[in-house]
Amino acid sequence: MPEMLQDVLDFAREGFAEVNAVQGLIVALVAALMLSKWSRLLIIAAGAVIAHIVLDVMSPVFAEVGDFRLPDLLEQYYWHYVATLYVGYLLAIGILFTVKRVVVKR
Repeated sequence: MPEMLQDVLDFAREGFAEVNAVQGLIVALVAALMLSKWSRLLIIAAGAVIAHIVLDVMSPVFAEVGDFRLPDLLEQYYWHYVATLYVGYLLAIGILFTVKRVVVKR
């Protein structure tokens, strides 16, 4: 059992590390500001993952340094990346929403 718990914690750390960059923190901050109650966290985190992926794909196009390329949707590593992003956004948005609730008491 402790090995399984360690695997879950490693996955959460990996996800949080993926989100802990400028792009990820900005997306998480906007998502936390949009979040109104805890029950919407799963949906808002999914939307944040979609926004992150769209920004990853479109960044080279906007910067005019590359062409539009779809991600490798049929590869297992890509879906592992998406899952780690989701877990990372769950953590980051949850933390930022907690801070928001403490600072802005309603």
